[in-house]
Amino acid sequence: MNRRTFLRTLAGAAAGAALAGCRRLRAADPAPSRNPNLVVIMADDLGYGDIGCFGNEQIRTPTLDRLAAEGVRFTDFHSSGAVCSPTRAGLMTGRYQQRAHVPGVISVARYRGHGLASGEVTFAECLKKAGYATGIFGKWHLGYKPKFNPVHQGFDEFVGYVSGNVDYVSHVDQGGVADWWHGDQLHPEEGYTTHLITTYAVDFIERHKDGPFCLYVAHEAPHYPYQGPNDKAERTVGGTGRTQGRRKDTQAAYKEMVEAMDKGVGQVVAALDRAGLTRNTLVLFFSDNGACPAGSNGPLRGHKGQMWEGGHRVPAVAYWPGRIRPGRTWTGTAMTLDIFPTLLALAGAAPPQGRTIDGTDLGPVLFAEKPLAPRTLFWAMAKQRAMRDGPWKLVRGTRGQKGNEVGLFHLGRDLDETNNLADAEPDRVRTMLAALKAWETEVGANDPMPTES
Repeated sequence: MNRRTFLRTLAGAAAGAALAGCRRLRAADPAPSRNPNLVVIMADDLGYGDIGCFGNEQIRTPTLDRLAAEGVRFTDFHSSGAVCSPTRAGLMTGRYQQRAHVPGVISVARYRGHGLASGEVTFAECLKKAGYATGIFGKWHLGYKPKFNPVHQGFDEFVGYVSGNVDYVSHVDQGGVADWWHGDQLHPEEGYTTHLITTYAVDFIERHKDGPFCLYVAHEAPHYPYQGPNDKAERTVGGTGRTQGRRKDTQAAYKEMVEAMDKGVGQVVAALDRAGLTRNTLVLFFSDNGACPAGSNGPLRGHKGQMWEGGHRVPAVAYWPGRIRPGRTWTGTAMTLDIFPTLLALAGAAPPQGRTIDGTDLGPVLFAEKPLAPRTLFWAMAKQRAMRDGPWKLVRGTRGQKGNEVGLFHLGRDLDETNNLADAEPDRVRTMLAALKAWETEVGANDPMPTES
């Protein structure tokens, strides 16, 4: 699908969903209180073009389409990393993940002894001090050892897995290790991962409906292995099953996985509705990075693991009936680092002392429809680099570039990053490279990732 067709489809999908969605707003829910509930839902490897309200016509996502229609859809929202662990470290702390020494994937083979340091302060810790119940259900991926478990990082409750991915049925990671936890204790359990995550999230809402609470729903879908809800387990403890799964019809499996996740999101929203909490709860949905080749990044170049837009521009939706005007599309630039200060501001929670917070509170965007102040944003992974300054993007060292070649693109005119303007804009390139170098030094972007912590 070319860019023009994609944007036309996107606009039509959003308009149609908005018309249908506005009819569903309820006026009977309680008025917002001083302490709103906070629900953060993150997909894993979901691409910019993988859901209906972002132009996908093959995968059915009625829940997410409705939330976009009744809330605000972000078209220039980015993960702070192009792979799993870095984005999660940034999300948890509101800081560039390089500051937290999680610049890359905490892998089974090489970095099993490393994790998010106990000295880092998560949004869960801040919200807990402010009187919030906190729960995470699903993927952690910020340390394998029990000392890195989320219950030691501010979460009252955790059910899920700590690796990068598990078999959706047997919950065995790709190293052949059982990986399903209740708190910091292994606790084998039957069930399709997406369904279990949803079940525990709904239960958390029902048990904490008197609030306030912060619920972090960290879905595995649609990360490999590609298994639908009716598939059998493929991995066993001590085994070496196929990393991406045995199904040859990957696209069909992918569709089943995204649709199961969308249904689960619907169950979470329905639980809020049943409890009368809808109008006192902010729901945020986004992905941790762009899609793998199995998914769709729409008109964007590249995919997960790359500095092209397809690696880190992701679908994002914010939903809060009565507080967010329905049917909006916000084209300003935002990032997962912004979630931390946004949650704390809404909860009236104090930020950690002596810690640099790189994110910006999105409250003015969500509720007052005001633009954010201009800022520069950065991405780094291994030798890859990217930087945003308004519509201008600098890229260096990613796939498709030679050696230390620099790419400069005007995303307002060239969303698919095909027209390199570096030679035509030498002064801009010099200025942006200098800013990038200063940022690298400040956050330690060139420091190696620790193998133990």
